[in-house]
Amino acid sequence: MTSIRLALNHMAAPSLPIDDFFALAQSLGIDAVEIRNDLSGNAILDGTRPEAIREAAARHGLTIISINALQRFNEWNETRAGQAQELIDYAAACGARALVLVPKNDGTGCADGERQADLRQALAALKPMLDKAGITGLVEPLGFEICSLRSKGEAAAVIKELGAETTFKLVHDTFHHHLAGEAATFPELSGLVHISGVSDPAVSVADMRDSHRVLVGDDDRLDNAGQIKALLQAGYAGPFSFEPFAAEVHAVKDPAGALRASMEYLSARV
Repeated sequence: MTSIRLALNHMAAPSLPIDDFFALAQSLGIDAVEIRNDLSGNAILDGTRPEAIREAAARHGLTIISINALQRFNEWNETRAGQAQELIDYAAACGARALVLVPKNDGTGCADGERQADLRQALAALKPMLDKAGITGLVEPLGFEICSLRSKGEAAAVIKELGAETTFKLVHDTFHHHLAGEAATFPELSGLVHISGVSDPAVSVADMRDSHRVLVGDDDRLDNAGQIKALLQAGYAGPFSFEPFAAEVHAVKDPAGALRASMEYLSARV
């Protein structure tokens, strides 16, 4: 699988302590990981020092490509600025290269004009904070109909308008790309791809949620293989990170085996 640089998001095995998660990635021949700040009882929420994360990653020969995530980033206020600074500081101290930025996803801030203004305000405020720390901001549009940033095109336009292409990159999430129904992919502005599949034949696209997101296999309804192939052919050279949210994936007794099967499936088709 030489053409794909695979990565592992901690959501692939959220119950594993960070050191075991890093060992899992290493055992699969994966050298890039994403850590999260939304797993209770685990780093970062349990108070693990960033230096301990940095040391563990080095011990396993891993690059931490991102911390996932600053939530509601496009609702910019004093609270958000404080949260952003904390996560940027943590990223810098633990050796993470980037911070994922997730928009409001509750039906607010969706009006045309308001969306773009909120995004512009947030990115303009984040740019000097990220630049000072040498951390990339990874903007992740979500495909849900209630999301305040569904379109990668809209995000790309604001990033370019701010002349901030070196600070910000887009996250192409195969699940959200399918839900948003947006054809364009922006490979030149993409810094990370999240991969997960949906295999439930009964759920409509409009009703797909994180709980449906499994490891990619031959019953995948999102055409991950096609999306990945198209991104590679268009020149995307960044990591493809496994990010399944489904409880049945998290309950698997042999996560390494399940991940290896998905890796082999993609390898055969890309």
